[in-house]
Amino acid sequence: MKRFYKLPFLALVSICFSLKPIFAQLTPYEIHGKNYSATYEECIDYYQELDRVHACISMETMGMTDAGLPLHVVMVSRNGKNNPEIWKKKNMLVILINNGIHPGEPDGIDASMMLARDAARQIEETDSFPSNVALAIIPVYNIGGCLNRSEYYRVDQNGPEAFGSRGNSQNLDLNRDFIKCDSKEARSFAEIFHWIQPDIFIDNHVSDGADYQHVMTLATTQHNKLGGVMGEYLNQVFEPELYRDMKTKNYPMIPYVNVWGKDARTGWSEFFDGPRYSSGYASLFNVFAFTFETHMLKPYPQRVDATYQLMQSVITYSAEHADTLKTLRQLQIDSQLKQRIFPLTWSNDDTKYTELEFKGYPNKTRNSKVSNLPVKYYDRNEPYTENIKFYNTYKPSISVEAPEAYIIPQGWWPVIDLLQLNDVEMERFAENQSVDAEVYKILNYKSGDIPYEEHHPNSKTEVETQHLKVDVRKGDYYIPLNQPAKRFIIEVLEPQAGDSYFYWNFFDAILVQKEGYSDYAYEENAAEYLLAHPEVQVLLNEKRQTDTAFAANAGAQLDFVYRHSPYIEPRHNLYPVYRINHSVQSGILPEKMKLKNETRVKEDE
Repeated sequence: MKRFYKLPFLALVSICFSLKPIFAQLTPYEIHGKNYSATYEECIDYYQELDRVHACISMETMGMTDAGLPLHVVMVSRNGKNNPEIWKKKNMLVILINNGIHPGEPDGIDASMMLARDAARQIEETDSFPSNVALAIIPVYNIGGCLNRSEYYRVDQNGPEAFGSRGNSQNLDLNRDFIKCDSKEARSFAEIFHWIQPDIFIDNHVSDGADYQHVMTLATTQHNKLGGVMGEYLNQVFEPELYRDMKTKNYPMIPYVNVWGKDARTGWSEFFDGPRYSSGYASLFNVFAFTFETHMLKPYPQRVDATYQLMQSVITYSAEHADTLKTLRQLQIDSQLKQRIFPLTWSNDDTKYTELEFKGYPNKTRNSKVSNLPVKYYDRNEPYTENIKFYNTYKPSISVEAPEAYIIPQGWWPVIDLLQLNDVEMERFAENQSVDAEVYKILNYKSGDIPYEEHHPNSKTEVETQHLKVDVRKGDYYIPLNQPAKRFIIEVLEPQAGDSYFYWNFFDAILVQKEGYSDYAYEENAAEYLLAHPEVQVLLNEKRQTDTAFAANAGAQLDFVYRHSPYIEPRHNLYPVYRINHSVQSGILPEKMKLKNETRVKEDE
């Protein structure tokens, strides 16, 4: 049932005289006793009122979602000129905060409402909000999930009394959608992300999977994957400072407890945030990224406060070290433009670990009251504090040398559309021509047996590099890599990458042979071909001698001849993204493509 709260008479009077209304100072979470999370409508209404009352806060309507409602971005800065272009010109450090990607984990929704309000108070009343930091807050990302509200979701979570569901309006998990963009939310997020151009990204969540004493856990983007000077600074300086600060606030943290059924005392490997996740996506653009994970079994007020306090810790640290953080980002961007080798897949290094102080509960077994069989439980009567091994080093498994550029035929427009959405600079060929290129042939891959987020991902991909002359048509796309999106381009276009567009099935059409033959009609042609090409006859005989099943199969032998003839379909399993390692020939340069990048939705639309 929807809740309404009444305004006292004096608050109504204050509104009439354009004074700061009392209800704009208390969030629904606070009004309803702190075991309540704001509904979507209450959340947006609250921010609209903050926008109306405070010159330092503005809320912008952005792109559409699958729920049929637009995303919003709430912006906060001291001078009230809430425009990312102005922030950039003033060299301000920008923090983008995302809430409600899983609306059953609403801690950040309520904490961010208080954060924005208190920032306004600090700006207007105490002059204590940092002048070199700007905040951009997405109030609710998964609007469809937030509207699907119930008190029965996440049955084992300790409050609030009602909240949204994990899936969006397509029942997608939006925290797996940042590369494939099956949702309108992900497409709108990409536009917001590149419009805001954050230096730091925060995604607020709630964790399950184990029981322990910590209220807050932190999943920092994996530092080896982030790499360079940013990865080193994040691991050795930035993250440890956040841990120290939160300990002084009586919220000692631990990295995201990635155990899932194991005894935590044996240690665990750091969560690897591939670019399908929000923090992994942000790191492809050299952004410091954090996922806050409060513990679902802690009381809701503790979780909201811990989220609020950690966001404040990030703001405080960022203000004090803004120049360093921005300098490191620019150094990393400049370095990547010169970088030649890029990792595509990673594996955890189980020989390296960091010792951390973990406050846990022992795993024990007891007879189930449901089945009367032994089941695991955590004994909260015996809390312990022990040092555990945290395996937070990853090493590359597969790497690739970056080409000078890629070429994509215009027929693959869904991929081109996603590249443009992510501000990838590209040009179009003005004339038809032939180009020398490196082309991958897909030799092997493993496709998922059951659907995963609307896909059957292609993993364990093996390729062979061929040097071919490819025909390029007028209007095809030339994508140079001397641009800030270089790493993003490589990770989505190299088929062996862990979250590439090939992995997410955008190129599956090449895996299905379109041309073929009729056995009865091709038989005579195949015999004539063998007579004219004795080298193929030799190969056929060798295959018969080493493979008895093949030797007894007439159809397999006919297919063997077909596959060793020029009749075989040339594009079958040939990856249609061409690697260019030299300038385009013949002096025919791609003509500049004028890209539209309309991020904001016009108010009258």
